[in-house]
Amino acid sequence: MEKQAGNEKTGLVLEGGGMRGIYTAGVLDVFLEHNISFDGVIGVSAGAIHGCSYVSGQMGRSIRYYKKYCQDKRFMSLYNMIKTGDIVDEQFCYHELPENLDPYDYEAFGKSDIKYYVTCSNVDTGKAEYLQITDMKRQIDLLRASASLPYVSRIVETEGKRMLDGGCTDSIPVHAFMKMGYGRNVVVLTRRRDYVKEPEYGMLAGLYYRKYPKFAAALKKRHKSYNNARKLIRRLEEEGKAFVISPTEELSMGRTCHDPEEIQRVYDMGRKDAIRNLGNLEVFLEQRAM
Repeated sequence: MEKQAGNEKTGLVLEGGGMRGIYTAGVLDVFLEHNISFDGVIGVSAGAIHGCSYVSGQMGRSIRYYKKYCQDKRFMSLYNMIKTGDIVDEQFCYHELPENLDPYDYEAFGKSDIKYYVTCSNVDTGKAEYLQITDMKRQIDLLRASASLPYVSRIVETEGKRMLDGGCTDSIPVHAFMKMGYGRNVVVLTRRRDYVKEPEYGMLAGLYYRKYPKFAAALKKRHKSYNNARKLIRRLEEEGKAFVISPTEELSMGRTCHDPEEIQRVYDMGRKDAIRNLGNLEVFLEQRAM
């Protein structure tokens, strides 16, 4: 199915969640198989990682390299964090892997009609930044910033800004995407529909990020902004302005996982949920703006 005709742009919003994001990869591969496209895509953290392979049309790429390299200490490990300050190896994950080991199709990304955005957290302002990537190779640090988890990653300095994981300030940027002109959105979540985020971090945020008090404050209230986003999405669903695909069961894996079988299981769950929703999704995408 081609992109929505009419005046109102249709967007795809991808939540993060570390390794849980492989669920999203399963959903996106089904979209590619059925030629489901959008005017724009905005990803957060792991959602940004998998969203870029969707925009370049590389079906199966995410599950392939996740299973192959999940046990490689350069991919994600405590060892790597101690050695480099990042839980993932920057050179390996953002250069060697996409440029040589499992090539990313930079040319296809550049030719895509889909506008692609990543959400990052500005540690100086404590606010979310919604940044368009037009050249994935040149702007790879924006993708890296969006996926740089707090506490276990170094702050990424790029394009004159200091940034970390977009999920710290806006985990599900539906409201922001609507303000950018995407009035109807498909939202892929990595938590169950009934999930409610509890307070986290507490005093740790203030201590660890004492040089960035606005960012620390954002971390402390992250659960409130997350739950408010969930409420907004439910209201938009009722109004016919949002379509949600989410796990039918709580994903047991945490932000890190080194088990190829579990990664495959969660990916397959994403595929299953996407296929189950295809009929209703096609109806949603065919609707014209009122």
